[in-house]
Amino acid sequence: MNMPPMNCLITGVGGQGTVLISRLIGAAALARGCNVRGTETIGMAQRGGSVVSHIRFGGGPIHSPLIPPGRADLVIAFESAEALRTLPFLAPGGSMLVLNRGIVPAGAPEKSPSHDPARFIEELQKALAPSRLAIIDSEDLIRRCGSARVVNIALLGFAAEKLLPFTLEEFLPVLRERLPERHIQINERALDIGAEL
Repeated sequence: MNMPPMNCLITGVGGQGTVLISRLIGAAALARGCNVRGTETIGMAQRGGSVVSHIRFGGGPIHSPLIPPGRADLVIAFESAEALRTLPFLAPGGSMLVLNRGIVPAGAPEKSPSHDPARFIEELQKALAPSRLAIIDSEDLIRRCGSARVVNIALLGFAAEKLLPFTLEEFLPVLRERLPERHIQINERALDIGAEL
């Protein structure tokens, strides 16, 4: 296996599917014959706290599951504040895929100026060249998918089509193996929707 090493960081808040996505990427890498290491750093995930999943894979040895700052080739962010928070992990030539929604912390005012997704997106646009930043409209994606519960899989479809060294077809057996049968059809559709974006 001669695949060059790749570091992917997936970030969001509890319940958005960050851990599932990292495990699907890891399973696809294992099926390709890669060495894989990964871990999650979970805050108050049960209460909507920050969740960051690290997944590293490639043909050579991987000595640590944690991605050092400045070494992530790809960051997938399900939430704009978490995207900005993990920006220091992005490698100089790395790419970021961001869902433009924001999760207002419990107890914070709904229109809190300190938690404005549009402002966070503006900061990301200032920091990264357009070729390194893909921003996906959350409401449009939910409408296309028909459910907010499969948005994570749609983002995986986008990443598989444009940012990861795997084909969309390589994720299909992984989905079928890891998900309950009753959820497979809607998730396969979400994967296709993400790839078509």
